[in-house]
Amino acid sequence: MTVVASESSGAKPEVRTAAGALRGTREADVTVFRGIPFAGPPVGSLRFAAPRPVRGWDGVRAAVSYGPPPPQGGHFGMDALAQDALGDDWLTVNVWSPEPGPGAGLPVMVWIQGGAYTIGMSGLPEYDGGRLARESGVVVVTFNYRVGLEGFAQIEGAPANRGLLDQVAALEWVRDNIRAFGGDPDRVTVFGQSAGAGSVAALLAMPSAAGLFGRAVAQSVQGTFFSPELAADIAASCAAELGLRPTVADLSTVDPARLSAAGDAVGAKMAQWADRWGQVAHRSILFSPVVEGDALPVTPWQALTNGAGRDIELLVGHTRDEQRLLTALDGLLGQVTQEQAATALHVFGPGQDGARRYLDGFPAAGPDELYELVHSDRLFRMPSLHLAEAQTAAGGRAHVYELTWPAPGMGGGLGACHGLDVPLVFGNLDRGQPAVLIGEGPSPEAEALSTRMRAAWTAFAAHGDPGWPAYDTGQRLVQLFDTRPAVTAYPEETSRLIWQDHAFPVLPLLGR
Repeated sequence: MTVVASESSGAKPEVRTAAGALRGTREADVTVFRGIPFAGPPVGSLRFAAPRPVRGWDGVRAAVSYGPPPPQGGHFGMDALAQDALGDDWLTVNVWSPEPGPGAGLPVMVWIQGGAYTIGMSGLPEYDGGRLARESGVVVVTFNYRVGLEGFAQIEGAPANRGLLDQVAALEWVRDNIRAFGGDPDRVTVFGQSAGAGSVAALLAMPSAAGLFGRAVAQSVQGTFFSPELAADIAASCAAELGLRPTVADLSTVDPARLSAAGDAVGAKMAQWADRWGQVAHRSILFSPVVEGDALPVTPWQALTNGAGRDIELLVGHTRDEQRLLTALDGLLGQVTQEQAATALHVFGPGQDGARRYLDGFPAAGPDELYELVHSDRLFRMPSLHLAEAQTAAGGRAHVYELTWPAPGMGGGLGACHGLDVPLVFGNLDRGQPAVLIGEGPSPEAEALSTRMRAAWTAFAAHGDPGWPAYDTGQRLVQLFDTRPAVTAYPEETSRLIWQDHAFPVLPLLGR
């Protein structure tokens, strides 16, 4: 029996899950439970293992603080945040509910954060689900999953894609427990951005995830998926930094922070492996899901083409200027040379004539624009569009959007850049790293756009209709999110034509 304590009594809200009772908090008319374990700590003898069931507990467990994040790469100081946290309960979920209790039957939205499969933790302020739950009447779930070497390295003796297996385990926890929090386990939507959207795409292709969600939202799908050979070669280089082999026997006793630092060291000098690792070396992408034929049998695009997601309703899209923030972080904004643009077109353009296609398609574009276009298209925009194309080709339903509103923060020169959608979708416009893009003191324009996007996402989660027509290969209608929203034909038509025959295969190991 699920018991929710009366707020008027001064008691904290309590629920009972399969593993035991929990006591949460009440914050701004939303009941919140944080740091709930959904799997056992993947340490000690379980290091690099698939997630295992969590042990139950007696009494009432406090669920008021986020669980410790998994080990992190060094980007944006995330490694320090992880090292400062106490404990090894890396695999925890957090729940925000406007109406806890088994009879509410509310739609459930399960968030998968991004971070290039190298960083990411659910406890960041930008992922607070309070506003989304309170104003939209949905149950919001966030969770941690293993990233970096712990979650995605190809290690001998360990299952591949441990980070994805963690995600499946979190969704199984939702299926088994969310009714106690007011959610309907038959109305679960997964949503994620960047590597989180790549994870959503991967889940669509994973047999073990079948039946765990009925709708999916993929925001700026990271389109890199590795072959086992490429993943194993990268893992071997990371282990070699420590004088070790990429095996469970060698790595399982290495301090997690030291192991993450070894990955950072390889990432800092990936250019030397460009002839072996190709595109991922040029962008320092160390980790991605591995299409190993078991947990992940084929790429998401192939899976959807084969009909794997035909019964899943899909909302997918991207920002207009995906690459610009990344170029700024590299110190290249406005500084791209002809040589750098030519290299980018050669490496990232589709097929042997990809560079020529861009030069023909965008004859007036200079080096900066060409560099931005080919990176945006290869890494995010075209993987997202092709996911919708594959879904509709197999008889499924997809809705497509593009965010075109330019970010006002950081001087206003970043356009509709990568990550701008995150604060807009959560409504957290004044907190966290992505909120820097919004600028100090969110404008009425930003608040109005956030309201529209939250309404679209939650309507999709509740009913499968975000408020604009489904995508088809005739009209190709998409929703543009801007100061003045509009439904129009897909606006990046030149890029679409350049990439229309590309299949987004696994990335191979180029040489030995």
